[in-house]
Amino acid sequence: MGRRLVPLTLDNLQDLPKRCRSCVFWELDPVSGEAAVKAGTPALEKEAWISAVLLDWGSCGRVVYVDEVPVGFVLYAPPAYVPRSTAFPTSPVSPDAVQLMTAFIMQGYQGQGLGRVMVQTVAKDLLRRGFKAIEAFGDARWKEPACVLPADHLTAVGFKTVRPHPTYPRLRLELRTTLSWKEDVELALDRLLGAVQKEPALRPL
Repeated sequence: MGRRLVPLTLDNLQDLPKRCRSCVFWELDPVSGEAAVKAGTPALEKEAWISAVLLDWGSCGRVVYVDEVPVGFVLYAPPAYVPRSTAFPTSPVSPDAVQLMTAFIMQGYQGQGLGRVMVQTVAKDLLRRGFKAIEAFGDARWKEPACVLPADHLTAVGFKTVRPHPTYPRLRLELRTTLSWKEDVELALDRLLGAVQKEPALRPL
């Protein structure tokens, strides 16, 4: 099974699920988001947001392909680019962190470790860019796929609660913990990210 994680750009935006391409839950504040939906322009607003963040800050997402089929994605950005984050009872996101906004994996591809690989890929990207942590708002009462990720899924991939709340806790993943990943995980991630690497010499057993 060939897996690839590719930076999200305007060129592959159409590979996101249809409902996610026109969802501006995180990208706009609640009032502007409602206005965009009423005006029928959320897809244009989404494209404009991604374009602006790419130009100003750089890569803000990854699209996951399995055997060249798009099966999931993850979106992240500093909280200054995420207006909706201020509407949460456990805000604000810490100034040294980037916000993990949302992620999605298609049914049939869940339970294969893709969620963990997505988080690890984001972590490596942000470590290279000098950030200390990723934070996310979790949904402690999650029942079905939505814009806010289930809190228990976040804890399963290494996040820890820093601001408890019965519905929307804020969770944090310290990026320095990724430095202790095993070498084989690092190698797998580097291959996944397409890093050019010399093959290790074969050694006798």
